[in-house]
Amino acid sequence: MVLLASWAPLGLKRLPMPMTLPIVCVALGAFLFGNNVFSGDPSPRTWDTMTERMTELVVIVSLMGAGLKLDRPLGWRRWGTTWRLLAIAMPLTIAATAWLGMVGLGFPLALALLFGASMAPTDPVLASDVQVGPPGKGDGDEVRFGLTSEAGLNDALAFPFVHLAILVAAGGLGGAAAIGEWFGIYVVWKLLAGLGMGLLVGRAMGFLIFSSRRGGLSRHGDGLVALAATLIAYAATEMAHGYGFLAVFVCALTMRARERHHEFHEELHHFSDQVERLLMLLLLVLFGGALARGLLDALTLQDALVCLAILLLVRPLAGMLAMAGSPHPPRERWLLAFLGIRGIGSMYYVAYGINHGSFGDSERLWAAVGFLVLASIVTHGLSSDALLRRLARRRAQADPAA
Repeated sequence: MVLLASWAPLGLKRLPMPMTLPIVCVALGAFLFGNNVFSGDPSPRTWDTMTERMTELVVIVSLMGAGLKLDRPLGWRRWGTTWRLLAIAMPLTIAATAWLGMVGLGFPLALALLFGASMAPTDPVLASDVQVGPPGKGDGDEVRFGLTSEAGLNDALAFPFVHLAILVAAGGLGGAAAIGEWFGIYVVWKLLAGLGMGLLVGRAMGFLIFSSRRGGLSRHGDGLVALAATLIAYAATEMAHGYGFLAVFVCALTMRARERHHEFHEELHHFSDQVERLLMLLLLVLFGGALARGLLDALTLQDALVCLAILLLVRPLAGMLAMAGSPHPPRERWLLAFLGIRGIGSMYYVAYGINHGSFGDSERLWAAVGFLVLASIVTHGLSSDALLRRLARRRAQADPAA
């Protein structure tokens, strides 16, 4: 896996056909487990707690990297694309996916809500190929910036709906008081706690790293600081009963804002990117092994068609509605809507919900999620690079000075 993480990205670029590292890793895992090179069943159905913890770790590492590489300062107008995707596209995707879960898959309300909340966020891990470059390289086009910032924030915003599904499964959402409690705790408090702890830890880490007197920790040039900041922000926020995903991303943005153009941000991002890539590849090999061991056995043809509709119709339509009236060209709006990659974050939410709620048999849920993630890895993996390159060429032709 270390060799793959180091060498494969360079080798894949030389292939005459489009190919991505996630596709290679899933295929490798399917081969190794399918041919009994590795024994056992790595299915998340069997290892639900381990699945939750491993996906949790790779997501928070990815969120730190996403926050560090955003060059654009936070602002209402500057982040207009992000707010549109979060406030309009995401709720629409949750609602439509939950509805299709009930009507198309036959899930009860609680399971359908969990399905909708899990499949709505753009994955910060697998979407790294369509995100902006390292710190100091610029935001590129609006598509890359929008997908990066959306992926950094939407994981935390999916959590209230995961908790809503858990409460519905427990039968605890039967009146206005229960709804008010859910809104007060799981929406207001946890989001505010995540935001506040992210700012607090980010400012503290920014002071330690970029202290003006002695140069701070940046003098040592050790990227391990990024992992330390990730774990401190996440753990402190979880202890405060807030959303740790939000805190990690806000912490990264706050650290970046302390000395926005400092070269040490590149080292921090580089280390986060290496850790994220290694963990991602390991999980994708195990995911491929789970596919080979029967993760999709419970999937029916109707289930597969519903999942494809979610991937190819629901998110694109919700994204286009969110971007209606924006100042960006139609092609950029369409790419922002289409490239909502689903992946490891979705697996985390399903594992979290099942481990903390009473949803009954989860075989079909895992089969649907596994198929949808696989379809996203293949569809977006094979098309995203060509689509973004074509967009860059059109932008260059339209504005030669750029």
